[in-house]
Order: sequence, then C-alpha cells, then structure tokens
Amino acid sequence: MEAGMRMAGVPFSPPLVPARFLRRLNRFAALVEVEGRRARVHVRNSGRLRELLSPGRPVLVEPAGAAIRKTRFTLALVRLPHGYVSADAHLPNALVAEALRRGEVPGLGGYRILRREPAMGRGRADFLLARAGRQCLLEVKSVTLVERGVALFPDAPTLRGRIHLEHLIAARQRGLEAAILFVIQREDATAFAPNWEADEAFGGTLHRAWRAGVHVSALACRVNRKSVQLDRPIPVRLELPRCRVRVRERD
Repeated sequence: MEAGMRMAGVPFSPPLVPARFLRRLNRFAALVEVEGRRARVHVRNSGRLRELLSPGRPVLVEPAGAAIRKTRFTLALVRLPHGYVSADAHLPNALVAEALRRGEVPGLGGYRILRREPAMGRGRADFLLARAGRQCLLEVKSVTLVERGVALFPDAPTLRGRIHLEHLIAARQRGLEAAILFVIQREDATAFAPNWEADEAFGGTLHRAWRAGVHVSALACRVNRKSVQLDRPIPVRLELPRCRVRVRERD
C-alpha cells in the first residue's frame, strides 16, 4: 500500500446519536440515556468491556433504521479522554473483508476471499482465503483493551478463543496456511500482546500457534464519529512472561 493512501473503513450512516451510558443489563444489552429518555440498546460485544462501560460515560449509539428490533439503537462508540473506541465486535470482520479485497492486509497480500465463515473443526473460522493454489484460514479478533499503549486480548478468559487457535494449529499441520489478525478498535495502541493476566492459557496457545507457523498480526484503527477505519500495523509481542519461562526451565 502506498504512503498516504487510506485503508478500508466503514462509515456510520445514518449519523450516530449522543447518549450517556448507565449500566450493562446483560452480555448483549445496556441501558443508556438518549434524547432525554432512558433506552435499552443492543451491544454487539460479549466481552466484559469494564475499562469502557462505566456509569455516566459519553457514548454514541447507532439508530436501528427500518429493521424490526426490540431496541431502537445499537451501542457504537465509547468516548474516552483520548478519543473514541468502537464497541462493535462485529465491525472488524467487515473492515478486514474490505481490506482483503483491496490487498491491504499485511502478510496476506494477493489472497482473495474464497468463503466467509468456513467450517473449522466443530465451529467456523472467519475467512477461507486463496492465493496461487494455496488456501489460508483466517481468524479475526476484536480488541478494545489498551494498557500503557499495549493492546491486550482477551479481557476475560476465552475458551472459544483457545479452541480457534487449536484449529488453526491443526490446519497448519494439515498443510494449510493459517493466520489470526487482531483488530484494535482505537487509536492509542503502539503494540499488541496476549493478555496473560486475564487468560494465561490463551497466551500460551497463541505462542504455540505462532511457533507452529500461524501468522499473527495486529492492526490499529482510526475511530471518529463518522467512521472506523483500519490505520496501520503495530508490533506483536509474543514473548513468554518470566514466570512461564522459569516453569519451562524446571520442566
């Protein structure tokens, strides 16, 4: 990609509506104050999001449009002191699909989308890609947690995430290419690392996947009231924490 060119993005249409977050009701619903009234909104993110969703925090919600739904709005962006964070865990797949079509995903240039949500074990991957007779399974993960400039995934233990990694490792053992891409839906990340504190098993499995040849990469986003846009690749830190290294030395 040439310098100065804009990467793939998803615009918000119709425009987002300002609101104030009140509380999380369950994994997929929250209560906000919007247009002077309390309203239940849909949350497209099953993560805990504790660093984002605190009472009184400014948010932006997306009107449901003509769709017949129980809620009029979907939680779209959360306003932090440094800027906006996208809370929509479905959005990265749309961003990556467009970026793949434009050849903008680092390490995956030349690949085309062969199939969306292909079978992977008993579940499904996000993409099956093809290039010059080779196929590649691609898994995409949404990241919203950043601490001291480092984007971290997951924000809570994720058995599902570990299973996805095991399937990618198995794909490599069968001779397929395999990749996992972490999309950081905010602008303040300078590097990515597994969140060892939240889920040490996921971190260990990600490290093992990388050792097995699974391509691991991360992209930060530009986020504003009008759109979310892929911005730039950031370094991935997969070194084992010291405590695990010491355990390995004793084994």
